[in-house]
Amino acid sequence: MAWRIHDSVLRGEIDNRQKGIVRGRIWVHGRAEPITLELTGDAHPDLAGCLLTFRNPQKTAPDPHLDSVNPVQSGVVGDFTASRKVRVFDLPIEEAYAMLKRGEKVPEHMANCLYLEWYSTHNGRVVIESADYQLDVSAPAWRMTAEENAERAKNAELNWDRFVQQLNAALEKQRAGAKDPEVEWDEHDYERFMKECDARTDKYMELLEKYGDSAEAEARIAKEMGWVCEEGDEFGTDETRFGIEEMNRICEESVNAPFPEPDPQTEGKDWIRTASGDIRHPLQHRCFESALKFWQECEALGLERSDDPDLQEFIFKFQTTSVKLAGALDGFAQGRGFRDAAFTVAYLKRALNHLHQAHAGLENAAMKSLLPEKMVAEARKEMFDIREGILRLMDEFRGRS
Repeated sequence: MAWRIHDSVLRGEIDNRQKGIVRGRIWVHGRAEPITLELTGDAHPDLAGCLLTFRNPQKTAPDPHLDSVNPVQSGVVGDFTASRKVRVFDLPIEEAYAMLKRGEKVPEHMANCLYLEWYSTHNGRVVIESADYQLDVSAPAWRMTAEENAERAKNAELNWDRFVQQLNAALEKQRAGAKDPEVEWDEHDYERFMKECDARTDKYMELLEKYGDSAEAEARIAKEMGWVCEEGDEFGTDETRFGIEEMNRICEESVNAPFPEPDPQTEGKDWIRTASGDIRHPLQHRCFESALKFWQECEALGLERSDDPDLQEFIFKFQTTSVKLAGALDGFAQGRGFRDAAFTVAYLKRALNHLHQAHAGLENAAMKSLLPEKMVAEARKEMFDIREGILRLMDEFRGRS
């Protein structure tokens, strides 16, 4: 996945006054020294030959993985432009999302967006994208010709293609150990399958972010994902070609299909009904409520935007555990048929791994005295109880395999 660090950027400067070279410095939240750019290539014509300085007027947030970004970014330029067109809401983001949830149309307008993309030898694809930054662009030291711009675009496309090839290689690596779907799978087979799904999702998200969601972009994404075939191929006829709209329709029908009522005899053990009327597995609901509670307590202490990576790990991974438990147990709790027991065990393993990471973050944060002792003790006990619940369920489902 691309490193998208725009929410952590304080200010920066990009210098393309030497043809064929882009140098820069980017100051980010939580780092005393700037990230340095030493890249081969040129910006788009609007920035080619110029010195760009920019500042983020918005409140910045620490990136939990920013420590993994190398302080010196060497590599090649992708797309560097301050003229990318994007749709921008006319309302604060909270109000806009509230309107979207109500099914209302949010007022918006087209705006220029700063888009800085490069391919680093250390971190792969890195992107900074924002329509909120304040920009200052110098007069150009040189001007790009039409021929030079065509060559720049060609090189940018080649660099993107190399990156997609890396995504394809990661996907093929996970496919290599795939087992015949007609043969009975165990939990280890499902684990490999989930890793393949992760690699496929990474590729799709990169394509979606790069190309957008227009009809033309959807067709290109579908082709690169292998969802459609070239004209004349065995499975490339109009009758068999699936479009994204058709996939979305099928998914929507599946989501909106009424769920059967769960077995009343298993209420309290396999399922509960929440205050909002949703059906949830008791362990998943407990994990969700606990993660929410400790996040709210951190917020009350003024720590919700803390720079400390261990505290972020505790909160984020605890919340992720709840999401993974939902994936493993929601269908079982809602009575939508009995999913393969080995699949459920593999999914529970993923939840357990995230819980272990959350616990490690908690213990490290406790050693720094970032949280009250009472809160640490309560969270420690809660995660231990949830861990025991996950292990019991894994044993139970293994017994059904």
